[in-house]
Amino acid sequence: MRRDVFQGIADPTRRAIIALIALQAMTPNAIAENFNTTRQAVSKHLRILTECDLVKQEYQGREIYYSLQIEKMKEIDKWLDQYRKIWESRFNTLDNILSTLKKKK
Repeated sequence: MRRDVFQGIADPTRRAIIALIALQAMTPNAIAENFNTTRQAVSKHLRILTECDLVKQEYQGREIYYSLQIEKMKEIDKWLDQYRKIWESRFNTLDNILSTLKKKK
């Protein structure tokens, strides 16, 4: 089952996992050490992130290493960019209004 990329980032634990593996590939056990939860719970989050294509698995001997799929993160950024432009426009308008009010005082 393929999931939407936004399902992957919807959970705070999964966002924290993404932050961890953005720095370096890690095994599930190494990831689990950073959380106050079971290894099985972390595995479930990793499965969801894998189904969203946000992380990839790499086998090195008997170990599985998880690393971040940067291209999928760019997909999120592209979606956010449309809103970023709206926000920036509104902030610029607000800045102009505040400047005008400040000059009037």
